Amino acid sequence: MNAALQGYLAAVEESLAEAGALADAAAELRGVAELVDAHTELALAINDGSVPVSARRAVLDDLLDGKVRPEVRRLVHQAVTVVPPAEVQASFHWLAARVAAAAASGAGTRLPEEEPILGRLASRNRVWGYAAAVLETLPTADLEEVEDQLFRFARTVEGNRPLRRALGDRDLPVAVRQEVIADLLGDRVLPATRRLAAYAVRGGRARDILATLDGLVEEAARARGWRVARVKAADEVDEARRGRMGEALGRLTGAPVELQVAIDPQLLGGVVVQIGDLLVDGTTRHRLDELREHLLVSGTGPYATPQGREPADG
Repeated sequence: MNAALQGYLAAVEESLAEAGALADAAAELRGVAELVDAHTELALAINDGSVPVSARRAVLDDLLDGKVRPEVRRLVHQAVTVVPPAEVQASFHWLAARVAAAAASGAGTRLPEEEPILGRLASRNRVWGYAAAVLETLPTADLEEVEDQLFRFARTVEGNRPLRRALGDRDLPVAVRQEVIADLLGDRVLPATRRLAAYAVRGGRARDILATLDGLVEEAARARGWRVARVKAADEVDEARRGRMGEALGRLTGAPVELQVAIDPQLLGGVVVQIGDLLVDGTTRHRLDELREHLLVSGTGPYATPQGREPADG
């Protein structure tokens, strides 16, 4: 089943378990699946990829209004949004079966088990799906705070090699890695931040932990209509320079951009800026490396390799 829907379901299941409503939600989801099965025209409308997602969701909204709990409605919405049209009908049955299984096993009364292993991209999509379910329920002020707290935690993980090694050790049980996070964050962060950080080790790939945390920062920013630019600079970036960079990047991305700056003196000068998959390296060290490569290729300068000889190691 779609990885993003798996993550979204994991978050909603937590809320349902806390409210003791898993069994009721499973019954309602089963009713939705049976309703679609029983009406061919409804099934065709929901599975028709030529119909906009908003229109397909509106059809279900009219049918389910006042008849199911909000969590069930959210799950149905998400299935229509992220699952390929031809698989939406089957996804309703899958959701009902998963929630029923969670209800039968007493989910929410024990530490969560590790999610099934997926590929790198699918694992990230699963975490983003979980984040979507958590973030969509938060007010804007909390979104900004969650984003900042996740960014600070990611930088702590990045700068602490033993911690990064522990959280990235897939041989350590998920429960142990989640306890490490709980001890570090404690009550100093919002509950949503703790949930997202904990799911990063449950739903993501262990060796991808830092990239997963950084991705959660971007998802929190995106939830409030912003993009995140991760900036590494050789020295402090003053407010005037931050403003100019933010405006330029905003024009490039077509959305407001928030700068998250980390200092790295090894860059010597300049900055590295990353927004999603876009990377701009304007550092002194990068320019020196390019110059060295140019001299090696051209056969001139102190780094040149004599003709006919391989460069020495080091």
